[in-house]
Amino acid sequence: MVPELAEYDYLVGQLKALGYRPVSGPGWRREGDVFHFDLFRGNRIHTTELLNSPLEEGRNSRLEEFSNLYVGILNDYDLIASKLMRGERVDFDDCIMLAEAHKNTLDVDRLVGHFNELVSYDVASERLKPHIDHFLDRLREVDFYD
Repeated sequence: MVPELAEYDYLVGQLKALGYRPVSGPGWRREGDVFHFDLFRGNRIHTTELLNSPLEEGRNSRLEEFSNLYVGILNDYDLIASKLMRGERVDFDDCIMLAEAHKNTLDVDRLVGHFNELVSYDVASERLKPHIDHFLDRLREVDFYD
């Protein structure tokens, strides 16, 4: 995710100059490379727009910082909620792994509230609302609450 639009445009220009090409939606890959990566413009991940900028205090954690590049990780609440809104099986699996890894710090009630607020702004809110219940069921299945 590249929240600053001018920085997104600059980054895309640099990628093109390095031989990267769009492969699908937000995906970029260089010919012959195995990996591709997704770049999301603004505060949007796939079809989910975050309520707050990930650049705000407490909305991300620094992974690495280079001279002209900051690599941060979204906070658990935005990351889990956005993946649950996408709703693919792999997304639920990823969310379970993240929840288990941060079991001592993840506030499930806060997560539910955050997800419900995010969903309330989506045009498909009725279709998306059950995703949080499915996730909570999956947490019970893996004994998250023990």
